[in-house]
Amino acid sequence: MKRWTPRVTVATVVERAGRYLLVEEDNGGPFTLFNQPAGHLEPGETLLEAAEREVREESAWRVGITDYLGLYVYEAQAGLTFHSHSFVGMALAHLGNDLDPDIRAIHWLTFDEIEDLERAGRLRSPLVLRRVRDARLGRVFPMDVIHER
Repeated sequence: MKRWTPRVTVATVVERAGRYLLVEEDNGGPFTLFNQPAGHLEPGETLLEAAEREVREESAWRVGITDYLGLYVYEAQAGLTFHSHSFVGMALAHLGNDLDPDIRAIHWLTFDEIEDLERAGRLRSPLVLRRVRDARLGRVFPMDVIHER
């Protein structure tokens, strides 16, 4: 019997002056999609290390992770299940490094602009808006709820 294995990912909500950091991704379709800096956990990484790395690679920002938003489970259309560990981070410095090849641009958007993207079908998944809503409502947990290494 084949064992079911969910995909482990991380995503980080970063807010600065009432705007949220989103990356614009080329998904090979007719239009780009928007997401928080996010990606897969790599072998040997902690969730925190993965979250910091993904923000750096996808947005060229260094962040300080402040809170754990929680585990968001997403069933994608392709039959894949994603376990997305989500965080809140504070923008510390723009690093100026090259972005991942699939990232077209980074944007600092208001909550209303993110809702507009949701209505237009331009968010990578429903989790993008849900994570921002949860962060705005203060639905966060201290980082010590995660036990690694």
